[in-house]
Amino acid sequence: MDKPTIECVESRVAEDGLQYSRFVAEPLERGYGVTLGNALRRVLLADLEGSAITAVRIEGVPHEFTTIPGVVEDVIDIILNLKGLVLRSHADEMKVIRLSVNRAGDVVAGDIIEDPEIEIINPIYKICTLEEGATLEMEMVVERGKGFVPAERSKNSHHPIGTIPIDSIYMPVRKVNYLVEDTRVGQITDFDRLVLEVWTNGSVDPVKAVSTSAQILINQFAHFAALAGDVQIAIGGITADAGSAGRNANDDVSIEELELSVRAYNCLKRANIFTLGDLLKKTERELMEIKNFGRKSAEEVIERLKTLGYNLKPGVGRALGEYDDELAEAGIDDD
Repeated sequence: MDKPTIECVESRVAEDGLQYSRFVAEPLERGYGVTLGNALRRVLLADLEGSAITAVRIEGVPHEFTTIPGVVEDVIDIILNLKGLVLRSHADEMKVIRLSVNRAGDVVAGDIIEDPEIEIINPIYKICTLEEGATLEMEMVVERGKGFVPAERSKNSHHPIGTIPIDSIYMPVRKVNYLVEDTRVGQITDFDRLVLEVWTNGSVDPVKAVSTSAQILINQFAHFAALAGDVQIAIGGITADAGSAGRNANDDVSIEELELSVRAYNCLKRANIFTLGDLLKKTERELMEIKNFGRKSAEEVIERLKTLGYNLKPGVGRALGEYDDELAEAGIDDD
């Protein structure tokens, strides 16, 4: 059989503002159209990282069940509108963005004060409407994550009084369709043609979304491909092996399987720590020296390793408590 070709045959911005692309993959062995289409659809809708507002604090508003003088919409309507705001965070940690408007008319996403690490994708998106003489001061917490997170899980005791947690829709892919058709190779018609349609909210390009989803599947299937090896390990429900003599079995386990927070995971990746084997070569001190990798992230990694029966490399260095003392003397509140 000829090697399959995969093409993006159409790309456009849909009427509702979503980015749309249509992909065609052919020829595929009989049955693989459904296998690949269904797998890609599930990953596209559930496993891609996105950004969303997780909480909001409005000046003079103690809770969501109230109104704001001079604002047409009530607080619940404003919160509903914030859920539809599309943005892209380039930060590895929580960010707070601000909005301050004192003119009559529509308040749109483009009125949010610019932040170098936050990109507003739909700047003309309406948040609310102000009447003459009204003002609106608002702070919004932006985080990165996956899937849908209800407001109850976004509550944070460190947020200022009056902060209202909101449901967070992180999914950048909003809709996926796939269709499997018959196709031919020469005179043989026993092959599949996969047509995949993807709609995103604009924070990620559909081509990038499909490519990333395929890579996620490759990473997961790699653990099963390793079953033929002689040495096996199990972590996070995934079984992997050493693959060949002299190779550490932990090198086959991605740090993704540790299920760390987004901040800890991204910091480790930036430090070129991609596998469990890479991580176990580090001492506690070396972890703490990673840029933006604070005490809480280190504690999270150490605790996760302990639950799996692992420890960091022993070494001469300062313990986490000593870093705490150092930071306290410098007047820094880490994490």
